[in-house]
Amino acid sequence: MTIEARIRELGNRHRNLDNAIQKETTHPATDPLYLKSLKLRKLRLKEQIAGLERQSG
Repeated sequence: MTIEARIRELGNRHRNLDNAIQKETTHPATDPLYLKSLKLRKLRLKEQIAGLERQSG
């Protein structure tokens, strides 16, 4: 898999997590631990994307 393809894949996962976070925050009984775990996963993806973008120049 090329770096560009990996960045696209991670970007899609990042957007999906963003959608899940938005959906979760609309629920009145949001689980704060679950929401925190989603946000941490999103942050890790963002860091991976940034690292790959640095590698690709």
